[in-house]
Amino acid sequence: MHLTFAIGVGLALAGIGGYVAGVHVVYPGRALSLTALMAGVTLALVGRREGET
Repeated sequence: MHLTFAIGVGLALAGIGGYVAGVHVVYPGRALSLTALMAGVTLALVGRREGET
């Protein structure tokens, strides 16, 4: 597994968790969860191995 892919998956999962928490509890910076989700998905796609679809 590539490091970029692993970081992307972790960041996407953290973004999803932050979004779910932000739906239930108001906390400062909760909008960053969407940024983390988008960046995580992007990194996961970029970090895929060559030849995978």
